[in-house]
Amino acid sequence: MLSRLRHPLSAVGVTTALTLPWVFVWATGSTHSLSDFQTVAISGVAVLGASFMLAWAAETAEKDVPRAFALAVLAVLAVAPEYAVDALYAWTAGANVGTERGMEAANLAVANMTGANRILIGLGWSGIALFTVYRTLSSEDPAVVRESGFLKSKVQLDRDLATEIAFLLAATAYAFFVPLGGGIGMTDTIVLVGMYAVYIGIIIRGEVDEHDEQVGVPAYFQSFSKGPRIASVLLLFGYSGGMIYTAVHPFAHGLESLGLALGIPPFFMIQWIAPLASESPELIVVAYLVNKARSTAGFNALISSKLNQWTLLIGTLAVVYSIAAGSVGALPFDEKQSAEIWITAAQSFFAIGVLANFEISVREAVVLLVLFASQVAIEFGVIQTMGEAQANDLSILILYAYTAIYVVIGTVLFVSRRDELRRILDRTAANARNAMPGGSESVEHAD
Repeated sequence: MLSRLRHPLSAVGVTTALTLPWVFVWATGSTHSLSDFQTVAISGVAVLGASFMLAWAAETAEKDVPRAFALAVLAVLAVAPEYAVDALYAWTAGANVGTERGMEAANLAVANMTGANRILIGLGWSGIALFTVYRTLSSEDPAVVRESGFLKSKVQLDRDLATEIAFLLAATAYAFFVPLGGGIGMTDTIVLVGMYAVYIGIIIRGEVDEHDEQVGVPAYFQSFSKGPRIASVLLLFGYSGGMIYTAVHPFAHGLESLGLALGIPPFFMIQWIAPLASESPELIVVAYLVNKARSTAGFNALISSKLNQWTLLIGTLAVVYSIAAGSVGALPFDEKQSAEIWITAAQSFFAIGVLANFEISVREAVVLLVLFASQVAIEFGVIQTMGEAQANDLSILILYAYTAIYVVIGTVLFVSRRDELRRILDRTAANARNAMPGGSESVEHAD
């Protein structure tokens, strides 16, 4: 890995070099002169380099702020391009209220948002869990418990993730009611953004625990005195965030163009390929953390990303739509997108049930992956083989069927793990009380 180069600054130099071709292309405005393949290659390499910088910034920051807060900042920056893409569709919808173009853009905004959220769990949570266990075949990871039996090995998570899990559960419960309002409105914004603000208010007042012993670039920057160390963190966050923000959209657009050339339907591209590209920085960062045997930090980042996308991203859509429309309004969507929101909420419900005991087994990861991949594959087959109207009707039925599956399995998990759920809620309540002025309640730390 880059962090194993002889001197830490040489690793920083290499990652910076990876971003420079894109800096030149972006600064000179010459993106239009590149082919789709060239755009994907240059912007993709820049995203790779920026992702390493983002991870180093978060690891270095752990010396001065609670780890949960550092990783929450990382999560917001890593998925910022997803916000930009969705905001573009929401703005187009608001600027064309009452027209066919406006409704199509609104549906695309919801489709892109639900696709990004389901990718994060279906590929991110499951894939990182499987990678974490696979990695222990050649090296040790204290978070992995290897057990005999079919797919029984598991990844254990830090119980300090209780607050993130509790707030994600609350956001998921609320999301089930969003389609009943006929659109994403300002009430949804107030509730969901308010929920995230409360979460940040709790974790930022948490204790700065004894941070993990770092090596390579993070260890080098942590050796600085406080002023230069904080400046280094801000510079890394700022530069990597800027690279990711400017490079991921062209990267996603280039992938879309390549996909369309291969005959992939445009709507399918917007819902799945574009979000996959915009989620790539987050997945790269988490894979980097896992490769350093920091599985807990990796899952913390993934859960933080899911939480901010499931709250801030949805809330942002209504705000952008209203600004573009010139008046307060609700981002509309059709029956298909209602079904998309419900299946996304149901998948989240099931995934939280999996993590309720602070473990994810290989078997559970495989189920998450198979359910996600099979639904996407079946729907793609329907779109490719049927007429538009018939495919739309059948797609809705498929989404409802998978929603029911997720809810049933998730309910079984929550019933069987109700004691663990109660402890999560109790611990979150204690953390919330401690975040208030004068709070000093003792909170049990990781087992």
